[in-house]
Amino acid sequence: PCVIFSFMVNPAGAPKDGAHEFPVLVPPDRAAAQVKIQALIANVEAAIIGKRETVKQIVVGLLAKGHVLIEDVPGVGKTTLARALAKSLDCVFHRLQFTPDLLPSDLLGVSIYEQTSNSFKFHPGPLFANVILADEINRTTPRTQSALLEAMNDFQVSIDGVTHALPNPFIVLATQNPIEY
Repeated sequence: PCVIFSFMVNPAGAPKDGAHEFPVLVPPDRAAAQVKIQALIANVEAAIIGKRETVKQIVVGLLAKGHVLIEDVPGVGKTTLARALAKSLDCVFHRLQFTPDLLPSDLLGVSIYEQTSNSFKFHPGPLFANVILADEINRTTPRTQSALLEAMNDFQVSIDGVTHALPNPFIVLATQNPIEY
């Protein structure tokens, strides 16, 4: 339900055996894609006024399957912006407050032993959402940042030797306050 854009992978110049696929996103119909992108930007701007360049850069990050670091003073609508993006895409949104005591399992989830089935069952953490707002990312430990970086780079996480794919689309909007805050 979260797909608003339909893109094809065009491995231009990649060998036919698929050994080195380079994902180059090419819209099947440029005019239709441009209309949808403009509609997305307009919809997000309806929730947050005066941040057009920021909204456009976030949409570029989304389309490039990248992530965005937003550095701004507190109280200017970073959470509202991320929530508006998720609602505009009809996707799941989670806000994570990064603190010094946050553990990787707090992001990723845990495997819990269930006596009835005599096995461990994975319970996904809040990172299993489409749009993540990683608030004040610079405040947490390097170990927790490393767990987030695996998710951001590979679009999957490994827990107890098992790999779990993250939803598509997946974008992390990380925030940090300027040095003086």
